[in-house]
Amino acid sequence: MPARASKRSRLTQRWSALRRFFGKGLPASVGHDARAQAVRDYFREKAHAQGYTLSNSQQRVIDCMARQASLLFASTGQTPPSLYLFGAVGRGKSWLLDGFFHALPTPHKQRLHFHQFFAQLHQGMFQHREQDDALAATLDELLTDCRVLCFDEFHVHDIGDAMLINRLFKALFQRGILLLVTSNYPPEGLLPNPLYHARFKPVIELINARMQVMEVGGAHDYRSQTRNHAHQVFTQGHYVSPGTAAQRTALNLPPENAPPLVLTVGSRQFQARLCEGRRVGFTFNDLCEQPTAVMDYLELCRRFDQWIIDELPPLADCSIAAQQRFINLIDVLYDQDKHLTLLGPLALCQSLGGNAIDLARTRSRLGQLQVIQAPA
Repeated sequence: MPARASKRSRLTQRWSALRRFFGKGLPASVGHDARAQAVRDYFREKAHAQGYTLSNSQQRVIDCMARQASLLFASTGQTPPSLYLFGAVGRGKSWLLDGFFHALPTPHKQRLHFHQFFAQLHQGMFQHREQDDALAATLDELLTDCRVLCFDEFHVHDIGDAMLINRLFKALFQRGILLLVTSNYPPEGLLPNPLYHARFKPVIELINARMQVMEVGGAHDYRSQTRNHAHQVFTQGHYVSPGTAAQRTALNLPPENAPPLVLTVGSRQFQARLCEGRRVGFTFNDLCEQPTAVMDYLELCRRFDQWIIDELPPLADCSIAAQQRFINLIDVLYDQDKHLTLLGPLALCQSLGGNAIDLARTRSRLGQLQVIQAPA
């Protein structure tokens, strides 16, 4: 067995034993420091197995998470302060969130991409719309016995969602749920649209009052360091340029200007260019220039594992709405770890200009695709 794989195996076995031990409850003589130290040990061994050197800001976050783990299981019954992590793309925010989630010795926890949870929240509130408190009824269903809730990639662009987030966070804190959130933005940078930002200030004040806000900084982009992470299928995908007939034939892709097919998604009909088993193909226009939504992408992900998105234009030439749909689409495909083949006439860096505020995250994620270019 390779040395690195052996280290991972030992780490998994050791942590499984610790989880079984913690799951039975610690004896009083052990104390809360053991739980805190176990979280620190987990991160240290995980970083060592993956060849990472922890930055100072990552270590501060880990120390904070260790204290949270200790307080969460204290006999006082009080919920420790929630945690809001922000910073530039590729600085390890999701890595820290995933590590804490796996290290925490309790089954009463959930880790969700914020898109996914918000789609479930809207759907549940619609189903319970006749009840006095549709939000409470929905949370009762979604968060049964949940003590720790982890949201990855939290951001806000719509004022309607912003008002619901205010109610959601208040309800989560009232339920005594420990909330951990990652975002590319500090709380003050959420919903930057000047038309709506003032109306979002109550949420910002709530986050600052009830959550410990910590920046995950550092000059290193960990996504550029290795492909060995949770999104292994996504990073096996391709960016194909300029999408010649020979390239398409070699990769078994639909021909350029393939005639549209009708694909039913829920109660709506979409145009697609390919639909074969677990494989689906669209043009950029099919998905991003039309009034599609995150819930549509999630439904499609349940049905298809291999995605082809053709005719990627220069995003700078597209509307902000189309740019945002593309950002949301890539977020969903990345989080669901789907295989993506993206085609465009220009080099990828030339296609990803634009003014949408989350494009940095999209550039980082698509930068992990394997580039296939036709010979000059």
